[in-house]
Amino acid sequence: MPGLWWLGVPGRQGSREVAVRFAVKPQEGEGERNLRRLFRRLYVPVAVLVVGLLVAGCGDRGASGNSGDGSLGGKLEVVATTTQIGDFARQVGGEKADVHQILKPNTDPHEYEPRPEDVEATAGAKVVFENGDNLDHWMGEVVEQSGGDPKVVALGAGVPVKLPGESSGPEASKYDPHWWHDTKNAEAAVLEIRDALIEADPKNKATYQKNAKTYLARLHRLDQSIKSCMEKVPQGERKLVTDHDAFSYFAQRYGVDVVGAVIPSQSTQGQPSAREVSDLVSLIKRENVKAVFPESSINPDLARQIARQTGASANYTLYGDTLGPKGSDGGTYLGMEAHNATAMVRGFTGGEQTCSILAG
Repeated sequence: MPGLWWLGVPGRQGSREVAVRFAVKPQEGEGERNLRRLFRRLYVPVAVLVVGLLVAGCGDRGASGNSGDGSLGGKLEVVATTTQIGDFARQVGGEKADVHQILKPNTDPHEYEPRPEDVEATAGAKVVFENGDNLDHWMGEVVEQSGGDPKVVALGAGVPVKLPGESSGPEASKYDPHWWHDTKNAEAAVLEIRDALIEADPKNKATYQKNAKTYLARLHRLDQSIKSCMEKVPQGERKLVTDHDAFSYFAQRYGVDVVGAVIPSQSTQGQPSAREVSDLVSLIKRENVKAVFPESSINPDLARQIARQTGASANYTLYGDTLGPKGSDGGTYLGMEAHNATAMVRGFTGGEQTCSILAG
């Protein structure tokens, strides 16, 4: 007989702890993944309940708190779902915007579960920036349940370069959601962020325009530097095998051949079959692939195992779905893409080639 699974949402009201717990009794034979889906459905309403308790108990938060008009301490309140978008928004918003970034560094967006602070931040936000293409589909429920009325901007809808997405599965989408790995798409997203911030906060238009112009110049330098770096590797040696299929935009931009992925999907939710793993091992050997690239937000064990079976290296980690922690090579978007390009060049050439990327 299955036991009870507890879902708890902690919070704080003044000096008092606030907590709500739900007991969930799984059905016979129900797997862990089904339980996680059930928890996700419960979590947002529970989080909203906790936020309601906190807000009701706090009353007027004062000059340093949320004024109710989309500003926090005089700054425009903004919510960004992913680490990349959070970085873009901070670069453009500068000191005039307070950006609440929902996903944390090295957190898989496919595994996100809403937290009370995310719901509360969304309730007071003037603008919400989403990735789109079903990568952060959970944000729609967070916005709805928060009770706020932010302008929601799905940045993926406005990018100029679009590649086909998954045709089936729980995260199927018309377009591949990893659009940020093409710097031209990143530039388009920055422009859209600039325009949305200006619309929400026109008095600081000049600041947003200046910040965006400066950052766009840095993106252009990064793009040209990565192109020069990749040209050091013969076209036939640019063979990429990663943890999951997240680098098609990068590959198309810089002439890289995506040979395969440990998880043969644009989502990390899938699990490769024994046959798929065996086929990938054979493909790596046949194509003389020199490196299998683990990703920072995914357990690297299977990638390393495949590398051992094929004689390939697994020494070069990439940032796929997420930036790394502050201070790491991938702590910013510019740093992430520079790190990825450098790691690929080393992996493609068996460590014989390296290059220095101008990360802005």
